[in-house]
Amino acid sequence: MREEMSAAGIDALVLRPSPDFRFLGGRGDGFLVVTAEDAVETADPLPYLPPGVRRVGVDPEMRVRELFGLAVEAELVPAAQVFAPLRLRKEPYEVTLLERAALAAESVLGHARELSWFGVTERAMATRLRVLALEAGCEEVLSARVTAGPGTAVPGRPPSDRVINPGDALLVSLSGRWEGYCAEVARVYAVAEPPEDFDAVYSVLMAAHQAGMAAARPSAPASAVAAAVAQAVDDSGYGRYAAPAAGRGVGLDVDEAPWLRADDDTPLEPGTVFCLEPAIYVPDLFGARVADLVTCTDAGPCALTTAPAFLPVLER
Repeated sequence: MREEMSAAGIDALVLRPSPDFRFLGGRGDGFLVVTAEDAVETADPLPYLPPGVRRVGVDPEMRVRELFGLAVEAELVPAAQVFAPLRLRKEPYEVTLLERAALAAESVLGHARELSWFGVTERAMATRLRVLALEAGCEEVLSARVTAGPGTAVPGRPPSDRVINPGDALLVSLSGRWEGYCAEVARVYAVAEPPEDFDAVYSVLMAAHQAGMAAARPSAPASAVAAAVAQAVDDSGYGRYAAPAAGRGVGLDVDEAPWLRADDDTPLEPGTVFCLEPAIYVPDLFGARVADLVTCTDAGPCALTTAPAFLPVLER
């Protein structure tokens, strides 16, 4: 960290409880101050800033009053620039923790398939997912989403009071934090019977998923994965309905580098963990998104979770 700080011309870091704070071992609810000589947790960071400090890296999650509270005549810059390259490549123990988190999230969605979905609202089922996740040891449920019918065609749409009915497309996703590390898993279902062409869309998603995995070779740029996913969807004729990005990195945060999109050429080195999430949204009809965690190894990509090869159908 100090080498990265020196290269960026940063004299000190001031962090509050956040993913970066936890990355450096922060445990309390105050601040963590890192300088060339020291690292200390404190309620008041000002006394620990070196005299004549010129450039301070600050946590992006700091509040305005906390920034003003520093009261230093120094340039304040985002600390993310020094953390990003260090957090990108996970240590083996971090990959293990991410795998546990991913499998726990996948298990919750597996148990959810045993529930009764007919005639229940999206909001009620999302609440059940949250309860199942907490019972599975989830420290914090970051998001639990259930959308059905035409609502699945709206990216990121929160659960509503719409009742889930036979013949609906169903999109379910869960993201949470286990043992400090995050995971997100998303699955697509048909309720009783799939809507017209929904099976075909699911097949396209699976082809895009496989293309993304094949492109995630050691040292390949993140943009190559995005391009492979986009090409697979384009070849199917659904290109104009595809999500603009194919995924993003996951670790201590559920959204971090690398970004699987056309403008990110970050190399996928061994230890990189990302959420591969091809998605198709057909306005007014349905949407489909499958999200799985993948880790890069010297031998190639390794899926930590695995979506069903064929569209699952809920029978109750």
